[in-house]
Amino acid sequence: MDLQAYLKEKAERINLALDKFLPDGEIMPPNLHQAMRYSVMAGGKRIRPVLMMAACEAAGGDAEAVVPAACAMEMIHTYSLIHDDLPAMDNDDFRRGRPTCHKEYGEALAILAGDALLTEAFVLLASPETACHLPHGALRRIIHIVARHAGSFGMVGGQAVDIESEGQDVDAPTLHYIHTHKTGALILASVQAGALAGGADETVFGHLTRYGEAVGLAFQIADDILDVVGDEKLLGKKVGVDEARGKATYPALFGLPEARRRATELRDMALAALAPLPAGADPLRQIARYIVDRTS
Repeated sequence: MDLQAYLKEKAERINLALDKFLPDGEIMPPNLHQAMRYSVMAGGKRIRPVLMMAACEAAGGDAEAVVPAACAMEMIHTYSLIHDDLPAMDNDDFRRGRPTCHKEYGEALAILAGDALLTEAFVLLASPETACHLPHGALRRIIHIVARHAGSFGMVGGQAVDIESEGQDVDAPTLHYIHTHKTGALILASVQAGALAGGADETVFGHLTRYGEAVGLAFQIADDILDVVGDEKLLGKKVGVDEARGKATYPALFGLPEARRRATELRDMALAALAPLPAGADPLRQIARYIVDRTS
C-alpha cells in the first residue's frame, strides 16, 4: 500500500470534519473560537486520528464510523500542545512552522483556548453523532479510555513529571514513565478507541493494545532523536531545545545509537503484536515503520 497516500487521505478527511465540528470563528466569543481554530487547523500529521481510524479498520470496522471520536482526540492533543508551548511550561515561540497560540493571541486566550478544546472534545465524544455508528456499549468505554489517558494518570501526569524533571538526573524508570504517559498515553488511547469502534473482541483488543503501547513509546523516542539530528525546516520548530532545557530524553540518558536501537526494537514489537491480524491491519504496520523512520 501507498502509506503517504493513505495518510493524506485520512488527514484530509479529519481536517474536513474538524472544520465542521469546531465553533465558527465569528460566533461569540469570536477571539476565543478563532484561537481554537488557529491551533487545531495549523496542520500536523494527524497521527492520533489516523491511528484511531486505522485501528478501527484493523478490527474489521468502517473508519468513517470513528471520525467524530478521532476529531475529539485531535482537539485533546491540540489543547495539550497549546498549554505545553506556554511560557510557564516549554515557552515555545513556534509550532508547526508558525507562531504558537499564545504568541498570536496572548497567554490568557491561549490558556482558555486549550481549556475550551478539551471540553469541546468531550462534548463531541458524548454527542449522538459520535454514538450512532458505534457498536452497542462501545462509546461509554471509549470515553472512559480517552478521559483516563488524558488526565493525571496519563498525558497530564507525564507532563507534570516531565516539568519536575528538567535539569535533574533522571533514571530509566522515570524517563519511561514520562514518555509512556506524556506522549504514549494518547496514542494508546487512539488505538484502543479505534479497536472498540471497529467491534474488536477482547483478543483483538489485546493485540491492538500491545501495538499501541509500543508505537506510543517509539513515537516519543523518535521525537527525542529528531530534536538532536532533525531539520528545523521540516520539523517547523527549533531543534536542540531538549538539551538546552535539561529535558529527560533517550539520547541524553542512553546516547543516540541506543535510542535508535530501542526505537527499532519497539517497532518490531508493534509489528509482532499485529502478526495474528489479517491484511486489514496493514496500515497500522506501515505506520509503525513510518513512526520510527520519519524525518519530521
